[in-house]
Amino acid sequence: MAHPHFRAYDHGPAPVTALATDYVAGHITPAHEHPYAQLIYAVHGVMIVSTQHGQWVVPPTRAIWMPPQTQHTVRMAGRVQMRSAFVDPGLAPHLAGDCVVLAVSPLMRELLLAAVALPPPHAPGSRGDHIAHLLLDELRTLPALALHLPQPRDARLQRICERLQAAPDDNSTVAQWAARLHVDAKTVQRLFARETGMSFARWRQQARLLAALERLARGDRILDTALALGYASPGAFATMFRRQFGVAPSAYFR
Repeated sequence: MAHPHFRAYDHGPAPVTALATDYVAGHITPAHEHPYAQLIYAVHGVMIVSTQHGQWVVPPTRAIWMPPQTQHTVRMAGRVQMRSAFVDPGLAPHLAGDCVVLAVSPLMRELLLAAVALPPPHAPGSRGDHIAHLLLDELRTLPALALHLPQPRDARLQRICERLQAAPDDNSTVAQWAARLHVDAKTVQRLFARETGMSFARWRQQARLLAALERLARGDRILDTALALGYASPGAFATMFRRQFGVAPSAYFR
């Protein structure tokens, strides 16, 4: 169940409502869900959002769409200023029932901030009503981003994934993991493809990328981040980061 603080916002007092909530570094919200879909966004700080299906890292300039009735927790990497919107899911059918990270445009950011200042309900034709409709229009244009780390259900893969998230610098090969699990390497690869939709190498790279975002958001140096994630040099790490996000690590949070 959602915290009582959300109850005046997340169950339909208006088709779109917005709420400001600030959190201290390291805070973890208890597992909860909302009757309406939630667009979870932070104007400051990085959020690690988890459901039974996986984990998403949500830095500034990004938001995550959380479908209604989806159990989730949010961990704050650093101080977080959350500005989220609750949306009647019928008004955003293109987002369906999946969690997805969205790029937040400057216009969407300003619409969220404006919506927070206008508590529901909104009279037809009022400023709040116009902002809500603009927010929905902008929501339909936001591109989805690959910031998802799917979690397997197979106990053998869980052992691998838990290790790689706890020690992202672990460079053990598929063959080495297969030997530890007493299976062949092809079985490990087949399980990764079936359970996560990724190869072992792709999953490990994604885990490292998301760990990098969390470390950089805390203010860690690029050199320290690269070494902690198992890269031989900051240059190798920067190349991988730029290939995924289109900018250098030093520019990502600007």
